[in-house]
Amino acid sequence: MGLPRLVLAGTQSGVGKTTISTGIMAALKKRGCNVGPFKVGPDYIDPAFHSFVTKNKSRNLDSWMLNEETVLNLFMKNALDKDISIVEGVMGLYDGYGTQRDAGSTAHVSKIIEAPVILIINGKGMSLSAAAQVLGYKQYDHDVDIKGIIINNISGEAHYELLKEIIERDTKIKCVGYLKPNPNIQLESRHLGLIPSVEVKDLETKIEEIGDMVEKTIDIDALVAIGNEAKDLNLRPTIQERIVENINIGVAYDESFNFYYEDNLDLLKELGANLIFFSPLYDQEIPKNLHGLYIGGGFPEVFGKELEENLSMKKSMKEVIEKGMPTYAECGGLMYLTKGITTLEGKKYEMVGVFGTEATMTKRLQRFGYVHVNIEAPCVIAKENNSVKAHEFHRSMVEDDKENDCMYTVDKIKNGEKIKTWKCGFKKKNALGAYAHIHFYSNMNVAKDFVKNCLLYKDRSREDNEK
Repeated sequence: MGLPRLVLAGTQSGVGKTTISTGIMAALKKRGCNVGPFKVGPDYIDPAFHSFVTKNKSRNLDSWMLNEETVLNLFMKNALDKDISIVEGVMGLYDGYGTQRDAGSTAHVSKIIEAPVILIINGKGMSLSAAAQVLGYKQYDHDVDIKGIIINNISGEAHYELLKEIIERDTKIKCVGYLKPNPNIQLESRHLGLIPSVEVKDLETKIEEIGDMVEKTIDIDALVAIGNEAKDLNLRPTIQERIVENINIGVAYDESFNFYYEDNLDLLKELGANLIFFSPLYDQEIPKNLHGLYIGGGFPEVFGKELEENLSMKKSMKEVIEKGMPTYAECGGLMYLTKGITTLEGKKYEMVGVFGTEATMTKRLQRFGYVHVNIEAPCVIAKENNSVKAHEFHRSMVEDDKENDCMYTVDKIKNGEKIKTWKCGFKKKNALGAYAHIHFYSNMNVAKDFVKNCLLYKDRSREDNEK
């Protein structure tokens, strides 16, 4: 099965992968291509930019949380109807989980989906050293198919031609273009990375300028040709069987809550759930006729004032949770369901108040990286003890909830040994709030148990209404 595809990798973080990836997607979109966007690793923010540019939902390909067959299946399922798929890498090409090779890295994903790699390097201040750098990446793993080089952050065409001659002569890898520095196209950051696309003013204009720059100095035709040379893939993607009918799950989605793996949402739909999106910022109350709630991560601390002032939304959410509506809240969603959020400036905003604790922002990361989550008691996403791989990335802290037990024991593991263990996962009624971001495909029973709990709630509610 021929699926044109490219992996855009960097030599390290900060080399310009997201800017160049979105620019290439914009240039392809402008040519009328139906572009399939993907992101390696557990990122939420970069995929939102991809989705904005291509008008197709970007998907995460994570070879630490997911096994190789699942990564390939999810890629193929979402690449089948696309003219070309563009996969943005994570960190440097070979960087992944700790010191392990082929665990969560861009290189590993490129081998799983058998995609040619375009390596992005920073050319500032280099001449022959650029060839040495590229040669090192080429020789580190001969199974990684580096087919092209893009040089970022150089002064202009003369510098590019110099580096191109050196790199192509000494590495035999084709250079396919460059970008010059341009402050107008820089994507701004804050404490968890880039500012999300939903908050960027004049994003359309910025993306158009990035696309125009890419079109002028990067050989899009050469990239398409390399993508078309990708090997055929021999796997038939699978769709999960429906296990529930007519179940409505409300999904919180706006500027404050938008960190969701798109495949998580797809899996819930495949299992039979109807997803109804609503805004804790702007809607007056949760949608009617729901049988479950899913509140993802985001930046509730940035929108604390607006969330606090939407009293009717908080009231309606607390009421249904108190009545037993199945509710799963991750990271920012957990913060929203506490009694309040205190910002770095010391300002406290009152939240929904389901859990008897509060969230406080800090100046440094509290948890960062992949974790193993052990679910140690039945809850909304597990009918029995279970385990799942996940990712944590947050600067807030939540104190212990003295009113409710923790459902999770979370392990940080290095080289097969536990190096840290902590408790998380607050439960109240049929609500669960935790920091760990779970990819449902790492253990699909999580999604299945969630929708089954929503069905039980629906049946109980119907029985109560008939009495």
